[in-house]
Amino acid sequence: MADARHVTTQHPDGQRPDTQVVVVGAGPVGLMLAGELRLGGADVVVLERRTSPTTESRASTLHARTMEILDSRGLRDALGEPPNERRGHFGGIPLDLTLPGRYPGQWKVPQFRTEQLLQEWALALGADVRRGWEVVELAQDGEGVLVTADTARGPVRIRASYLVACDGEDSTVRALTGAPFPGRRTVRELLRADVAGIEVPGRRFERLERGMTVAARGPEGVTRVMVHEFGTSARSRTREPDFAEVADVWKRVTGEDIAGGRPLWVNSFGDANRQLARYREGRVLYAGDAAHQQMPIGGQALNLGVQDAVNLGWKLALRVRGLAPDSLLDTYHSERHAVGARVLENIGAQALLLLGDAEVEPLRTLMTLLVAAEENRARLAGMISGLDIRYPVDEGDEGGDHPWLGARLPELALTVPGAPGGPGRPTTTTELLRTGRGLLLDLSGDPTAALGRTAEPWADRVTAVAALTDPAAPGGLDGPDGPGAEAVLVRPDGHVVWAATSRAVPLSRVLRRWFGASRHESENPSRG
Repeated sequence: MADARHVTTQHPDGQRPDTQVVVVGAGPVGLMLAGELRLGGADVVVLERRTSPTTESRASTLHARTMEILDSRGLRDALGEPPNERRGHFGGIPLDLTLPGRYPGQWKVPQFRTEQLLQEWALALGADVRRGWEVVELAQDGEGVLVTADTARGPVRIRASYLVACDGEDSTVRALTGAPFPGRRTVRELLRADVAGIEVPGRRFERLERGMTVAARGPEGVTRVMVHEFGTSARSRTREPDFAEVADVWKRVTGEDIAGGRPLWVNSFGDANRQLARYREGRVLYAGDAAHQQMPIGGQALNLGVQDAVNLGWKLALRVRGLAPDSLLDTYHSERHAVGARVLENIGAQALLLLGDAEVEPLRTLMTLLVAAEENRARLAGMISGLDIRYPVDEGDEGGDHPWLGARLPELALTVPGAPGGPGRPTTTTELLRTGRGLLLDLSGDPTAALGRTAEPWADRVTAVAALTDPAAPGGLDGPDGPGAEAVLVRPDGHVVWAATSRAVPLSRVLRRWFGASRHESENPSRG
């Protein structure tokens, strides 16, 4: 037990926080959250059990919404030109993922590269990433969370105002807190490996008599193989499978011998489908696979987790800085739990289509017909890509039925007016979000407009920009499904929470709801 040894506590009184937020886990989700917290002005320490970053490419798919998010933080260009595939799948049934936007389809980026990019970004912003720190105990009270971690120099205690678990599907934090994690246990599993030195036919979710197979050869000569043998149940595992097991199953299903290949890594993943009852318990929050466990079908798991982090980061930063009420953190659970539940539903359906034996063939035939209809294709593509997420805006009528309300702000080409008679400055809505602040976008182009004056008391959290749309560029605030608007208020995560229509509530009310009390109210609480 940690308390049976000498334990170092960074502050003798054990009460004063060492940091505002502790993030447990330095995978893509934890690192994305660390960067978002720093962008929002919060102090953050990341604790990671592994002593070095991963070198594996397990989660290698970035979907359109995640690519947009990376671009909105100025990180997209660092990825270079990763392979782009417009075609995805739904349970192994081909599905065109093309939708309007800059990044249609799916983009192939090895997980180690995503982690490297996000770590460099988080560190550059001032995050404190500590590797070789394994969390073994935690306790929370009304003032904060006390974390005990095993390190190379022995147990160390750190006190933080909040803790966020981003430590994966086998979350230590979740186990320590005993958080309810209802759902379905693993019944079937898929074996997976990256293997060098083999030559097998390429396969894309090929269903053979005895099982389902995937074989995809990468540009460096490494082949990713995945295989499920119909009718088999998942094993109870305490460690990853041996490559010999993968080779045996592969041979039984395909008749091919890959035993002579050199495995770079091997793992298995099952069809467990679980979700935390609550993403927040007091001062402990959960994101990524620590909050939801699902089969990584279609690359949705990593993207779902990264988007959890972007939803939570700005809210938690405002909270720890004393600028927003505690209730703002509750919107993280209400928004992301609903999104996670929907993703788990579609993954559960895909797992049945993908791993089911001959009995699912009639259902696969029907789904193939349904996906051929454009309305169905677009609906599934929006769900898988994350482009159709629309958070409920339920406190009053923040803009009537404007089609963007609650949805992500599409990219617009803009011109910010210069001095009278001078040239304007071209920009885009994506560039305007890179500060990680809220954005009040006034499309009248008049910097002296009343909207900017209304937002001025929130100028430390919200940037007001007057701009004109480029009439030659696609997009605009007038949509066929709703009224136009001359201005929108956008959260740091890119979602629109107010539109200036005839039915909109006062802007100040919406600013207060999402960004807390104004500076005037904070300075004069009795009059706020």
